[in-house]
Amino acid sequence: MKYFSLLFTIVFFLVSGNAGASEVQEYTLENGLKVILIEEHKAPVVTFQVWYRVGAKDEPAGRSGLSHLLEHMMFKGTPKYGPSVLSRTVQKNGGTDNAYTTKDYTVYFEMLSSDRVALAVELEADRMQNLTLDPKETASERSVVMEERRLRYEDDPQNALFEEVMAAAYKVHPYQRPVIGWMSDLQNIEREALFKYYKTYYAPGNAVIVVAGDINGEEMIKQIRTAFDDVPPGPKFESIMSSEPDQRGERRVILKREAELPYVLMAYHTPSFPDEDSYALEVLNGILSGGKSARLYQSIVYDKKIALAADADYSGFSKNPYVFFLAATAAPGKDIKDVESALLLEIEKIQEIPPSESEVQKAKNQIEASFIMGQDSIFVQAMKYGTFEMLGGWKLIDAYVEGIRKVTPEDVMKAAKKYFHEENRTVGILIPTKKVKSEE
Repeated sequence: MKYFSLLFTIVFFLVSGNAGASEVQEYTLENGLKVILIEEHKAPVVTFQVWYRVGAKDEPAGRSGLSHLLEHMMFKGTPKYGPSVLSRTVQKNGGTDNAYTTKDYTVYFEMLSSDRVALAVELEADRMQNLTLDPKETASERSVVMEERRLRYEDDPQNALFEEVMAAAYKVHPYQRPVIGWMSDLQNIEREALFKYYKTYYAPGNAVIVVAGDINGEEMIKQIRTAFDDVPPGPKFESIMSSEPDQRGERRVILKREAELPYVLMAYHTPSFPDEDSYALEVLNGILSGGKSARLYQSIVYDKKIALAADADYSGFSKNPYVFFLAATAAPGKDIKDVESALLLEIEKIQEIPPSESEVQKAKNQIEASFIMGQDSIFVQAMKYGTFEMLGGWKLIDAYVEGIRKVTPEDVMKAAKKYFHEENRTVGILIPTKKVKSEE
């Protein structure tokens, strides 16, 4: 499912690594800035990451896309470092830098050799408080984001359906809005709105620094204190988040667009980690969609041959309850109604008969293996700690592992019965239309 590409990559990598493989130190500065240091001396490299507790869900009505646009503007310079100077400076020192925005948080990071980490400290401290936000640069970058939206969503039928399904599945909670923002909202974002948002949320009291790699913890925290101690903690604000009411009936969305094949996307409201049911839902996701030997592929693609692709995705690493997705692309000449019925049948099977011990163990092994696969990557380790810190605290990492290990076949069946019912379902259908030939 293409619309999950970035999130799926993040989630895959964040669960890589061994929770207890490195020494972890935690500090909180007087201005509220939290610092997590992970000493790992296998290679002379360091990743420096700044996590801000703000994402698409925090945007005011009529201003969707603020978080993502501000992420772009964070590379447009301060009085000390002009537009694009930050990235060029990092690159000249042999490093890389980037950022991304999610529903719940925004992250900025650098990868540098360990003898150059002071550069990242200086650059991030500077743009935390001194962003220029030039009006011309703002207008230019807004156009860039609008074009990005056109390419990723408006010109991509499956991603467009995803937006429609999310807007239907959520009536109150801001998860209904796309991270990139609605086009009508983006058109109206001006420099003043960005500046207010920046000054409200980009402050030490709303941020976490995660540093992993070849560092000396004592020296590292000294550098961070020197650079960040004088940054004002930021204004106090009350984060008010609407709770999504229980869904009381199936919602359906039909989207007619130029496309090659019909496509179906289903969304069921489910709890997120660390809810007790999240572990069973994670395992269920693996049973349904853990490769070509998983149930959806074997049944719908391989045996019945009515779909070219069938997938599931449980995005459990969200700050608030999110959704469990089922999706499939119909094979040429096949009816999308049959594909939808086949997806529902696979859920019904698990609701009636618990999966086998071997299926459950295989899914659990895949999840645990992902913790081991990336343990040599300092970037992955920092991502893991940062993400769990956003969810409630980095020490929840061990709770996640233990929770997965305890899942039984009966737990999986119980979760399927509890959440996968018609009243809790939103269904989107993509119906291909023929391309209209333009008159010459």
